[in-house]
Amino acid sequence: MGLDQAVTGPRLVAGIGFRHGVAPEAIVALIRRALDEAACGGALVAIVTAADRAGEPAIQEAAAAFGLVPASVEPEALLSVDPRVPTRSARIEQSRGVGSLAEATALAVAGEGGRLVLARIDDGRVTCALAAMAPTGAEHPNLESKRARAAQIATA
Repeated sequence: MGLDQAVTGPRLVAGIGFRHGVAPEAIVALIRRALDEAACGGALVAIVTAADRAGEPAIQEAAAAFGLVPASVEPEALLSVDPRVPTRSARIEQSRGVGSLAEATALAVAGEGGRLVLARIDDGRVTCALAAMAPTGAEHPNLESKRARAAQIATA
């Protein structure tokens, strides 16, 4: 652990899976619950979901509640981290090819040295997993651009 993490805690990525039509408040509530359960004192730096869901209003609004813009993960990146995903959902494996969308998206954005700090939790409509980014790991390619976009929104 680097000195910056010893002082501030890990940079956390919230991986999110959700059903169509879910309210943004349900996503926000589950992310807050996950942060409380993880109790690791880190800073939430990204909210991420599958590429085909990142443009949906619920995830957009939920991310905005944290001052973020949702990052997205393409199917190939999800498949590449699946061996590191501990939770197995037969429904998600059939539709997405990974055991848990929440865990896979969090790990994909956390990077090569990232690790789960909270396995998938759910409320029946939303799933959330938290991963800590490696202290010196490279960020997911579109995370930096999402952070810049969130800053633009915050100052508008």
